[in-house]
Amino acid sequence: MSVEIRPVSAFQDNYIWFVRQGDGPWVVIDPGEAGPAEAVLGAEAPAAILLTHHHGDHVGGAEALKQRYDVPVYGPSDVAAVDHPLKNGDVLSIAGLTFHVMATPGHTLDHLCYALEGEKPALFSGDTLFSGGSGRLFEGSAEQLFTSFRQFDDLPDDTLLCPGHEYTQGNLKFIASLGEKPPALEARMAEVAKLRAEGRPSVPVLLGVERRTNPFLMARTPEELARLRKQKDQF
Repeated sequence: MSVEIRPVSAFQDNYIWFVRQGDGPWVVIDPGEAGPAEAVLGAEAPAAILLTHHHGDHVGGAEALKQRYDVPVYGPSDVAAVDHPLKNGDVLSIAGLTFHVMATPGHTLDHLCYALEGEKPALFSGDTLFSGGSGRLFEGSAEQLFTSFRQFDDLPDDTLLCPGHEYTQGNLKFIASLGEKPPALEARMAEVAKLRAEGRPSVPVLLGVERRTNPFLMARTPEELARLRKQKDQF
């Protein structure tokens, strides 16, 4: 059976991610709002809710969904709705799907990412890694974020990057301002412009594309990552 991965818009630029095997129940990731999730789920209970970090735009709908559907909630131990706390290295097998849990501090200290294994690998990166960018350092350091990124190094290029926000066009504009436009970046900018003009999400995107276009992911040292992060914050 094939795996279906679907981004659903919430707030201004958030994504709630839905994943399922075949026609099985959904696994819902980062439901910042209950309403958009309920519109997809209807009367069908999800198999689980996964949360990446404690920010309200990622967890705000979890409690309402938990109460309505009597669904288990997995994620960082400091999130009130979580009844199945996770740690680095945990493996979740839910509704025919297998997720590997990565502790990825940087944006927040409690941040987790979820790597889906199988024929359609995916990385649900929350606010750690975006297409063309990285999360702001609200609680952690550039050193922590750099180390977190290294956990992604062994993931295959055909891994689908599924981040928590639609930030891609702004991120690519920043990259272009740095003065270099390799062919891979030009191609990605054109692709994203077309997708957004059609009202379609710019993600998921192949991790291999990010490895050729995203300077945050390509940074060779924590210091280089910190410099890029400072430039982006001032952009």
